[in-house]
Amino acid sequence: MTLKKALAELERHGSPKVRALNARNGAPENQFGVRMGDIRNVAKAIKTNHALGQELWQTRNADARLLAILVLRPRDLSNDELEQMVAEGTCAQLADWLNSYVVKQHPQKETLRQRWMQSDDPWLARAGWSLTAERVEKSPDGLDLEALLERIERDLVRALAPTQWTMNGCLAVIGIGFVALRQRALDIGERLGVYRDYPCSRGCTSPFAPIWIREMVSRQPQA
Repeated sequence: MTLKKALAELERHGSPKVRALNARNGAPENQFGVRMGDIRNVAKAIKTNHALGQELWQTRNADARLLAILVLRPRDLSNDELEQMVAEGTCAQLADWLNSYVVKQHPQKETLRQRWMQSDDPWLARAGWSLTAERVEKSPDGLDLEALLERIERDLVRALAPTQWTMNGCLAVIGIGFVALRQRALDIGERLGVYRDYPCSRGCTSPFAPIWIREMVSRQPQA
């Protein structure tokens, strides 16, 4: 599929209602307003096409970039190319798809995690904390969890919104997964109060760390 045809297919699925909803959620004006399911269907038709993915990303159109994420080949991106993409995330939906489908599949993600954890860019730091939460959950050996909690306690409240979200997620993952650190994670969450009043749909778990931790722990099999 050519770039022209891919963009035409996205535009065909565009919806004014979806555009308005996306705009309220922080998406850039350059978008067609395509539902996530339709973007996935277009990606299935294309399959993996790294060159087309790069072209789609360069359009700066939000829907085209979401499609690009699904058709790119992560291992074919250099560290610098991926870092530039992450820095251009600009909205949570795009950043989180990029983290899930590209960043976490990249062969150099640990090198990038360490670099981004020191970044002042809020989108790079968001990705760094997302990768750190993944390591805490799946391969914590070598991580200083006490130091992570100290940093979260110091920086969470003043972190910019993109970074704050995944930093808070890391706090929750530590509290859920490590009994010895759970009370400290709960205390940090209660004291800082980040997302305490976050509006939450019925059936969804609050991002307020103490609620999140207790809910996930209650679902764990009893020893």
